[in-house]
Amino acid sequence: MRSARPALILAATASLAAMLALAPSRPAQSAEGAVRVDGSSTVFPFAEAVAEEFSKKNPKAKVTVGQSGTGGGFKRFGAGEVDMANASRPIKAGEVAECAKRSIEFVELPVAFDGLTIVVNKANTWAAQMTVEQIRKVYSADGGAKTWKDVDPSWPDEPMKIYSPGTDSGTFDYFKEVVVGKEGKIRGDMSVSEDDNVLVRGVEGDRNAIGFFGFAYFTENQSKLRAVPVVNPKSGKAVTPTHDSIEDGSYAPFGRPLFVYVSKPALARPAVAAYAAFMLEHAGELAEEVGYVKLPAAVYERARANLKAGRAGTQFIGPDGKDVHGPIAETYR
Repeated sequence: MRSARPALILAATASLAAMLALAPSRPAQSAEGAVRVDGSSTVFPFAEAVAEEFSKKNPKAKVTVGQSGTGGGFKRFGAGEVDMANASRPIKAGEVAECAKRSIEFVELPVAFDGLTIVVNKANTWAAQMTVEQIRKVYSADGGAKTWKDVDPSWPDEPMKIYSPGTDSGTFDYFKEVVVGKEGKIRGDMSVSEDDNVLVRGVEGDRNAIGFFGFAYFTENQSKLRAVPVVNPKSGKAVTPTHDSIEDGSYAPFGRPLFVYVSKPALARPAVAAYAAFMLEHAGELAEEVGYVKLPAAVYERARANLKAGRAGTQFIGPDGKDVHGPIAETYR
């Protein structure tokens, strides 16, 4: 866990506070008690900003936010140890089953868009763009790439230093499925960490390094790293991750929604219910403030309705047990 909030989030909090001060007055909230949150390091900047703003209005509430990774968060969530799980991918069938063992129903809430960002060192002038196949050569167990020249014959014959989020990370899971498929294998000789700041420092410090993480961490560190444009498999055009390209879907196939899962038993506690409602009320502006992209207004409206109704379960696993894919505005109802 970081010892201090990044400067970006501090600025975001100040800006959000100003916006909230201008908002129409609402009845004072009086929530008190514990709210326990854990999970994705990608969602962490958003969750921490929500926690700080909520705590200002509810000083008797005690909110704790961890970042053990999406998988780690779901393990704690399924064990009843936390009230909410932050996730950079939808919940898996096995994780749903673990929740069911302990009679933990949950409400699924999309909160933002992210663009998983491929980054290289600032001194890397050769990888002007990459295809998914080239990324596969770097990261797959059978890709065989040891040097940059192995990826593209025109690139330097120098060994790559490869960085990745840990295997408990939802970012890792999403990347793996896109790059090598569910049955494929990622190489084992990488430097891995659940802390995205460790990955930032690793790529920043090595001319031949490559890594990936959420868009907010890139925007926070863009003076230190370079984002590699990725060739959209459908359009054939190299697209740089930006607010607009993530929002319009042209940054593909690495654009994705981010989620928060809320325990229905925990929602019986006023502090948790108030926190979840506050989060959705301000999700759009907070997502933008910390470097992510807000969802369509209709998706937030559905999420608020689902929270109010206590609609349990996931909308990203079909009746046949297979994953459901598609634009968030079409898949989430």
